Amino acid sequence: MIGRIAIGALLVLAASTGIGRAADPRYPDWPCTQAKVPEISLAAVWAGPPLDDVQDKWKENARISALVEKLAARRTPLDDAQKAITDFLTASAADKTTAGKLLFAGLFDSLNAQRSSVMSGIERVTRKQREAADKIREDTLALQALRSASSPDQSKVDELSNRLLWETRIFEDRQRVVRFVCEVPTTIDQRLFALGRTIQQEME
Repeated sequence: MIGRIAIGALLVLAASTGIGRAADPRYPDWPCTQAKVPEISLAAVWAGPPLDDVQDKWKENARISALVEKLAARRTPLDDAQKAITDFLTASAADKTTAGKLLFAGLFDSLNAQRSSVMSGIERVTRKQREAADKIREDTLALQALRSASSPDQSKVDELSNRLLWETRIFEDRQRVVRFVCEVPTTIDQRLFALGRTIQQEME
């Protein structure tokens, strides 16, 4: 048990070194290998007509707002979302350009907000991980001191060992989650680009 705890703690402390050293000094709490891009650039995902004249007007249209919410949800399969766009714009033949612009403006706002929320969450967890690593380091040293005593108090050794094991498991679980969630901003980028392209094709 003790050996396993020691190995786990060492792995955590090794991982914590990476947490403290961000790839981009502008974003010290960003742990992902993917570069942090705070907002999606409109030019990177939209080659259609300018959206200056629609801005937040999509929120005033209940039908478009409801469709934006459905399309922006990652639980909606991309194929289903693209079909919903085609059906909506086909039914809006009289003013397809305006409908398409409003729809994309809504998606752009909504998915950018989603991205920001995800990235804030990742950075929040990184700060927690840094604090957790400090606590594991502190408890590891305390455990070593207890075990090195001339007459070790076995009950305290066991108590601290169990706490360190629990702290290590939580740290490792969070690290796995962070690695998975780091992919989400890119997934959102790709979704917005694909939906934007579908809207543009239907507007042509």
